[in-house]
Amino acid sequence: MTDTAVPASRPTFAPGSTVVVRDEDWLVQNVEQVSEHEVHLAVRGISGITRDTEAIFSTAIDHIEPVDPRRTAVRPDPSPGFRTSRLWLESMIRRTPVPVAHPHLTASTGALATVLPFQRSAVHQALDPENLRPRILLADAVGLGKTVEIGMILSELVRRGRGERILVVTPKHVLEQTQFELWTRFALPFVRLDSVGIQRIRQQLPAGRNPFTFYKRVIISIDTLKSDQYIPHLRHQSWDAVVIDESHNVTNSSTKNNRLAELLSQRTDALILASATPHNGRAESFAELVRMLEPSAVLPDGTLNEELVKRLVIRRHRHSPEVASAVGADWAERLPPDNREVPASPIENEIAAELESTWLWPEGEPPTANRLFPWTLAKAFLSSPRALEATIAERLGRLPQTPASVPERTALEHLGILNRRALAEPSAKYGALLDRLREIGVSPSSEARAVVFAERVPTLLWLQEKLRRDLTLPAEAVAVLHGGLSDVEQQEIVESFKLAASPIRVLVTGDVASEGVNLHAQCHHLIHFDIPWSLIRIEQRNGRIDRYGQRRQPQITTLLLKPTSERFAGDFRVLTRLVEREHEAHRALGDSASLMGTYSVRAEEDAVLDVVRGARQFDAVVRTVEQVTSDASPNGLLARLLALGTQSEQSTAPTTNDTGAGATSGLYAHDLDFLRDALMHAYHGTPSNSSAAGGVAWTEHTRHSLASLEPPRDLKQRLRVLPESYLRSRRVTERLMLATTSDKGSSEIAAAREARGDTASTSWPEAHYLAPLHPVLEWAADRALAALSRGQVFAVTGAVEEITVLLQGTLTNKRGQVVAGSYLTVGFSGGPGFGAVTAHTSAQAAIASLGVSAVNRGTLVGDELDRYISTAVDAAAAAVDVQVNAIRAQTSERVNRWQQRVHDWEKQAEGRTLFTALRERRGVIEQERRLADSMLPDRTLIRPLLVVVPEES
Repeated sequence: MTDTAVPASRPTFAPGSTVVVRDEDWLVQNVEQVSEHEVHLAVRGISGITRDTEAIFSTAIDHIEPVDPRRTAVRPDPSPGFRTSRLWLESMIRRTPVPVAHPHLTASTGALATVLPFQRSAVHQALDPENLRPRILLADAVGLGKTVEIGMILSELVRRGRGERILVVTPKHVLEQTQFELWTRFALPFVRLDSVGIQRIRQQLPAGRNPFTFYKRVIISIDTLKSDQYIPHLRHQSWDAVVIDESHNVTNSSTKNNRLAELLSQRTDALILASATPHNGRAESFAELVRMLEPSAVLPDGTLNEELVKRLVIRRHRHSPEVASAVGADWAERLPPDNREVPASPIENEIAAELESTWLWPEGEPPTANRLFPWTLAKAFLSSPRALEATIAERLGRLPQTPASVPERTALEHLGILNRRALAEPSAKYGALLDRLREIGVSPSSEARAVVFAERVPTLLWLQEKLRRDLTLPAEAVAVLHGGLSDVEQQEIVESFKLAASPIRVLVTGDVASEGVNLHAQCHHLIHFDIPWSLIRIEQRNGRIDRYGQRRQPQITTLLLKPTSERFAGDFRVLTRLVEREHEAHRALGDSASLMGTYSVRAEEDAVLDVVRGARQFDAVVRTVEQVTSDASPNGLLARLLALGTQSEQSTAPTTNDTGAGATSGLYAHDLDFLRDALMHAYHGTPSNSSAAGGVAWTEHTRHSLASLEPPRDLKQRLRVLPESYLRSRRVTERLMLATTSDKGSSEIAAAREARGDTASTSWPEAHYLAPLHPVLEWAADRALAALSRGQVFAVTGAVEEITVLLQGTLTNKRGQVVAGSYLTVGFSGGPGFGAVTAHTSAQAAIASLGVSAVNRGTLVGDELDRYISTAVDAAAAAVDVQVNAIRAQTSERVNRWQQRVHDWEKQAEGRTLFTALRERRGVIEQERRLADSMLPDRTLIRPLLVVVPEES
């Protein structure tokens, strides 16, 4: 294909076009401009021995010849009802990227998710063309469905040709959960590189091979990815999109997490950061996240470009108007908190008195010079006798055998003697836990379940042992989840707890489960066995069951140990007030972080410790809701952007008319119809034959909204990235079951979670929803596009008055991305030399104007129609140039504004002392300049799609 806007010496390539390489025909699937003089093409063979073979060609190595549109040959379609040409045309439009600035959502609206208006607005903000590339911090409060927003954004990027290579980085305990959501909801297959996935890589790839060139869509934990094993690979890998979940863990500039995130931010086009607590209260840490998104948004003096940051950050909470009006019964309101005062037992009172008189407020010299260690002992005591035992033993093991350590050793040994009595005698708080679990109904004969949170691993294991015995539960009924487990063990526990048939009745977990884990599918009871000294952590814990999708009112129970010791009882009062303030903030604001204003778990814990020690007043540390809402300027820019209720007004992008326009051509009413026709064409009208006979064993169960097929080899290959356990348990590569309606897709997921008996082994559904981006549809489209040889289009009859040629025009930037698209028809009332052009608003409108016949009478002769093509291409090129000039100007204006920001940044940097960090930022800014230049519109492409002849001809 030649370029109609630039000299022919610069060949033009675009996804969906055909090229000739090494004397074989290839379909272009992706284009990557790696340098000014080199382009990489991801292609699939459509002829000869290379058919269905995937490859990547470089213009620096191979001679790649685009097919010239003016020399296109017209071939009559002999198929019944012009089925083959309908398939080819539908497939061409499906495989042509939607323009990057397309104003409406496309593929994501057909996903298996109840998409709410506030989630749509987040996606629109991420895709705002004013940003030129999708970069956003999703800072929605806990429970609002950030994973759905991520899946929607990724779906739109894929449909826009900007999501071929995607890396998703998450905490290790939510790897499978994230993979599950992206596959079951959005039909986006990712390989999961947990310890099992990494072992699979080692078996499949040669030693030293870059795994990220082998797998194009990867989910991996940040702990795995930051290792020295992967960093060299990442330095030589570019991504279309990178997602970093729980991104507050990457703000510390001295950590490997931060260095990894910084590297990824420079190696990707789109960047999605997600965190309900997106900064730690320090302006420079928040600026670090902003800088990753858009370097020029952080000025050389460290201040932020506030208007620019508003486009990069979105923040809503449970009670934001746009959220509260949308969630309805799918998010039941939390019940009033059940805060239970638990009078300490006699031995617990003795220990509290010992801690008070010897360690916390001694009259004489304290036994240790470490001012914080006595409070470590106090927190361990408030957790459990087993936690206190472990803390004492660890400290004794570290003390040197010197005279100076004798007082501390003696005090610890005495405290240990008291604690051994506590281990042997009844624990008041543990007794209260038993009472609460029995009230909930937890027993061997009941399906009731609860989540119990505690901070210390020894406490978790102690609770597991005692609960199994005292509730007479089998061993598997009380599961423990903590950070010391492997990634696979953590994922197995989380996934099991979501199933109705799970044997787990009590999940005892530490704060490893407080971030990102969904525990609400079968559970609405949560118990704080001990209290974290942080509002953020309390809120994160509660959000595991109090989140969108929870249809039963969550009940949060807090067990508060109350010693008789006067000063230690003050600690109890502080923690009681902390829990009460969290609930007030939840009801009024939807988030509690603004009450203390530190936005950091560690900083909050330190502040609460100051209150407990008597160094500060509680009300001076933890503000009331009224104080927060009446503060006109809370903590400057950070508070304006991240304090509650300030971000919902930002999302002004359109949320109506997002009906999936641009996802298909409109030739088929349903994806199932397209798939059925594609199979009939590919297998010569007999898709129901067995695969051994050349078919795919296609079956439809219309009444049950199900279909199935036996995947051929090339389709199996596209599914191999999914978990082996899922492929095996659901026999996916033997029989791919498809749910053909969203209701059926949702019921299949619910059925998997509610299943019992032999079918209850996995939460992954037996039938997978046929979403617009499903690999089976991509596979079918690729096969249909192979129906025509090099440089050919079909001719059909239709309800036109004259011979008419349908063409597609696209404007691409220097990176090969589609900036704008147009569909035109050229009618020839005066013969092949005189074409009149009509522009259409969409592919659907253009095709509807042609009225393609439903009956093929087989009367067309292709050779007579070839002469219309050249004139049609030239006429369309002239018309498209007029159309795209405005778009070219708009895009150039946006790029120029971006480049002006870079220029302004450099002007402000002039004269400043250039520390290493500033010099590094200059390098990043230079990368931004080159990126901005590559976004400029570059070439116009014209492609004939169909010739339509009047029916009476």
